[in-house]
Amino acid sequence: MERNLGIFLICARSQTAGLVHSRFFGEMDITAIFILQIFYAIALLALISFGLALIFGMMRVINLAHGEFLTLGAYATILSAKMGVNLWISMLVISPLVVGLWSLIVERLLIRFLYGRLVYTMLATWGLSLAMAGAMTMIFGTTTEGVSAQAGSFSVGTYQASLYSIYVIVITIIVAMVIAFVLFGSNYGRVARAAMENREMVEAFGYPINKVYMWTFVAGGMLSGLAGGILAPTTGISPYSGSAWIADAFITVISGGTGSVMGTLVSAGILGSVSSITSFIFSSASGGVALLIAALVLLRILPTGISSLWQQRNR
Repeated sequence: MERNLGIFLICARSQTAGLVHSRFFGEMDITAIFILQIFYAIALLALISFGLALIFGMMRVINLAHGEFLTLGAYATILSAKMGVNLWISMLVISPLVVGLWSLIVERLLIRFLYGRLVYTMLATWGLSLAMAGAMTMIFGTTTEGVSAQAGSFSVGTYQASLYSIYVIVITIIVAMVIAFVLFGSNYGRVARAAMENREMVEAFGYPINKVYMWTFVAGGMLSGLAGGILAPTTGISPYSGSAWIADAFITVISGGTGSVMGTLVSAGILGSVSSITSFIFSSASGGVALLIAALVLLRILPTGISSLWQQRNR
């Protein structure tokens, strides 16, 4: 009897230890998936905001057609992929080039006449956004288009996660590093930042400011095209998809500070984390509301954006 009782206790302890072990590693698995989802949300938010932040911060031009630039990049990826082009070439090469070329045309025919006139640029780019949305509707119709990344998945315990989310995070880190290098480690970046502070002085040194602005606008457009191409496999694309992206992009840029692309990255980190955590606990709709509330709190504490923390220190 005592022997049987001892065996029962040993088995009970073994089962309890197994349950504790399983529960512990199960919680670790879901925590890892949750952290990955947070970084993925941050990466997407940063990607859709980089182009807007560059144009707004460097040129003081509010591009209300930014959402349509993203949509154009997404369509460029979808169409080229359907034509047989490798998806990664479509996303990383064709989409930035298409939107960059379109940005060059827009800057030469429209934006270059409006520098220094904020309200006029807003009205012009708002009209451009309506025209682009209408043109894409005429060309592609109102049906939702998409493309599959076919990136595969990997296991985290009993859970599955898409490898594409890892690719998006890595691409975002690389893009942020390239932007930082160009702005702070190249002569073009130094001239562009100087022009933002004092255009007349830069012109006095013989630098062609109009060309600097032109290539800055093109670079911002290429970043938007890249973001749109990367977004294409993650969601359905329609001519009016841009209206859903531009709000988050503007909130992120303004919260980060209009003069700093790196501030935008920090802002994306904070807002993306808040949105992901809220969505995980409640619902995806509440995540959007939480993002807006977090942005309002940030702007209440730091009216000129997060970048004011280190800009004031440098002064």
